[in-house]
Amino acid sequence: MKSQTTHVSSRGTAPGPERPTADQIRRAPKVLLHDHLDGGLRPGTIVDLARDAGYDALPEAEPDKLGIWFHEAADSGSLERYLETFAHTCAVMQTREALKRVAVECAEDLAEDGVVYAEVRYAPEQHLEAGLTLEEVVEAVNEGFREGERRARANGHRIRVGALLTAMRHAARALEIAELANGYRDSGVVGFDIAGAEAGFPPTRHLDAFEYLKRENNHFTIHAGEAFGLPSIWQALQWCGADRLGHGVRIIDDIEVADDGTVKLGRLAAYVRDKRIPLELCPTSNLQTGAAASYGEHPIGLLRRLHFRATVNTDNRLMSNTSMSREFEVLAETFGYTLDDMQWFTVNAMKSAFIPFDERLAMISEVIKPGYAELKSEWLFRQTGTTASTETSRDGD
Repeated sequence: MKSQTTHVSSRGTAPGPERPTADQIRRAPKVLLHDHLDGGLRPGTIVDLARDAGYDALPEAEPDKLGIWFHEAADSGSLERYLETFAHTCAVMQTREALKRVAVECAEDLAEDGVVYAEVRYAPEQHLEAGLTLEEVVEAVNEGFREGERRARANGHRIRVGALLTAMRHAARALEIAELANGYRDSGVVGFDIAGAEAGFPPTRHLDAFEYLKRENNHFTIHAGEAFGLPSIWQALQWCGADRLGHGVRIIDDIEVADDGTVKLGRLAAYVRDKRIPLELCPTSNLQTGAAASYGEHPIGLLRRLHFRATVNTDNRLMSNTSMSREFEVLAETFGYTLDDMQWFTVNAMKSAFIPFDERLAMISEVIKPGYAELKSEWLFRQTGTTASTETSRDGD
């Protein structure tokens, strides 16, 4: 197979409507595929839960200061240091009540931000210190998500949340967690994942879990191509059979851009694009862990222009001090993205979700496209109003 050569311009979209406002971005329907439950707690909730649990190791006692500490500690340029911050959030998520509260608030916060569908991941094996079983952890989180969906509806928002059960790649419970995910696949769990430090812990260590899930016709994503590189992506796809790539940002290492704009895709990058393998890109998180040097240099710009199946995600809202709206605001400012670009990313994400095809199609046709059409019509009416005002002013002269 030869490498693929193409040509791209400096902009991925044709000239069109102006950049969306912050309010439009917030109201736009958004789809989130890569968000960690233990990376999205409200700082005030951490303080409350720590007090209830008798946990006295928090670096700050005031919610505002604690939120700043998490952001600064995660902003180190190292994935390993970034992951250390989770010791505090996991420490306060060890009871049924705590897990349910965190899940409820997760759904509420995402819905408030305009997210209409989310797949939120967590590692059940990290919440057993107070005596819960794996099943009790899953049931508490599922209950919390359902309650959060109900509260969101009561506040005028619609959201559907599916859970992804994560196994830690440095541990040896992947098959057990995969079986757990399969057991709850009709009760709110939509798939499986492995996470944790990539270097030294390749996904091939957990082949038994992936083979089991494939036999069960179940879905899974794999954290790959964030801190490591092309070998991690290749193993996740060709050895393990991942449906999606968690991050996958280092696929850029297999793409060459010449001075004249000609782009050459290596065999792996071409395979990823040709097969429409979804990339769960997390721009702000990637900057924090050193996977990208700046927003302007983030591979998402090139991947969007090359029409990879790119999606926009938050990863860890607490550590990155972010939200889906903030991610899109930064991308709109950096790359000049419009509502058309936002819709493109959002439809990509919904196409790549782990719920049944007919439900994905209904979300796209009945929620996402109408939502963006309404926002675009606001722009048209605003332009019409401006034109009308101008004409009225001219008529008066």
